[in-house]
Amino acid sequence: MPTGDPPAAAATAAGADSPADKLNTRAAAVVGLAVLCSRVLGLAREQIFAALFGGGRIMDAFTIAFRIPNLLRDLFAEGALSTAFVTVFSKTAALEDSASAWRLANKVATLATVTLSAITVLGILSAPWLVAVLAPGFDPDKAALTVTLTRVMYPFILLVSLAALVMGMLNARNVFGVPAMASSFFNLGSIVAGVLLGLWLDPHFGQRAILGLAIGTLIGGALQLLVQLPALHAQGYTWRPDFHWRDPGVRAILRLMGPSVIAASSTQVNVLINSVFASRLGDGPTFWLTVAFRLMQLPLGIFGVALGTVALPLLARMAATGNISAFRSELARGMRLAFLMTIPASVGLMVLAEPIISVLYQHGRFGAHETAESAGALRFYAIGLCGYAALKVLVNAFYALDRRKTPMVVSCLAVGLNLLLNWIFTLQLGWGHRGLAFSTACVATSNFLILYVLMRAHLGTLESRAMLTLLGKIAVATACLLGVSWAGGHFLLANWAVQAFWPKLASLALVIAAAAGAFYFAAGALGIVEVHDITRAVRRRLQRRA
Repeated sequence: MPTGDPPAAAATAAGADSPADKLNTRAAAVVGLAVLCSRVLGLAREQIFAALFGGGRIMDAFTIAFRIPNLLRDLFAEGALSTAFVTVFSKTAALEDSASAWRLANKVATLATVTLSAITVLGILSAPWLVAVLAPGFDPDKAALTVTLTRVMYPFILLVSLAALVMGMLNARNVFGVPAMASSFFNLGSIVAGVLLGLWLDPHFGQRAILGLAIGTLIGGALQLLVQLPALHAQGYTWRPDFHWRDPGVRAILRLMGPSVIAASSTQVNVLINSVFASRLGDGPTFWLTVAFRLMQLPLGIFGVALGTVALPLLARMAATGNISAFRSELARGMRLAFLMTIPASVGLMVLAEPIISVLYQHGRFGAHETAESAGALRFYAIGLCGYAALKVLVNAFYALDRRKTPMVVSCLAVGLNLLLNWIFTLQLGWGHRGLAFSTACVATSNFLILYVLMRAHLGTLESRAMLTLLGKIAVATACLLGVSWAGGHFLLANWAVQAFWPKLASLALVIAAAAGAFYFAAGALGIVEVHDITRAVRRRLQRRA
């Protein structure tokens, strides 16, 4: 893939060195595989932690303590700074030159370092207040542990935010694989360092050992930043402190960031709101929701995040050069791909929730009760999976068109809707943590539908007929997947609760493979174009390797 920037004089014309004016499914596949690796390692991280500490009060405290800086990471880094930076950086490179883009990068990196360092110090000092607000249901001992862990992990926001900024620079240069793999190093570092430090602090992995996991989180964040620097240097970037922040590009990024802080991170804000409700439900629900959300994020990361990552620079270039027809076509194609990948995944997660969580998590101190409670949350989370994935593409399209206020307003409504639904499902209907998961799914779906209608109104058309046709075909193919999943669960996994681990794993793998195969062949028979595109891309890749 080309990495050079077109000259300003040729910015509106497709040249030999211009980026391809089409959503790069190969790049999306690379990102998807890298994100899959990261999510699998993240899953392994939680499996190990759950086996060592169980699913009760200690992991509740760790989950909330990590969630506080992680939310800020999503707000100021991956959710806002990265999105705004990629948009402006891509436009600067397209309309000016590489040197101007790198100067902008130095200004933003310096500003981010200074600002996030101040936020880190402030967060460490205000940790008791933050825990009291976000986990009001914790008893004093549990709250005190959460405060200590929060203070240890708060510098994580600085490390991972700089890593996200570097990721944005590389993505804007059409380098996707290395930054997508960077989070795998976070998981590796936090697992290895966390377990070894925990073992050193307390060989029996009691409450003291959880401090090792907190320190390991910081080590993992540092690795996530450091592994990307060689690839960035290879693109010609050299960091130099630049305090000249009164720059049009910096102002443009800050203008985008304000609405983006609310819009791009509404999901994480709603997860935190769920944490407040979950903290009042006793020991366990906070971590059960985290387990379910992690599994829901596996297909979301592989497909939704990958498509959104690849689509943003492309849509930004098309908007900058006024190519609205191509913008509309690639946006619609990106959403269709998101639906194609995530609708069958959501159905599979709902049907096979218990055996999946049992195989992955039911070890050590994580027992059958925790499995059942986590599976109940997973089923409800999975309802909103396709909405989440399509939002990853659609929200970026609004930023590329510089319509940043629209997602912000819709996200404000989404947060309010989440509060209302949490109150209804959890407090009025008594659904407990399952109601919190269902509320999150409803909010994601509503958010997507509102933004889709607004984008369609803005562009005049959004290939809605092709979208509806595809959804109809996906429904038929997914029905085949549902039938195979149900039959496999009824016969091969009927006794999953008492099966030994390896037979259960083999049965589950066979059911998932058969269900995926049924969906693939049904989709191909129905003539879904995107399936044939993916098949041809895989065949070309295999032929090149051969």
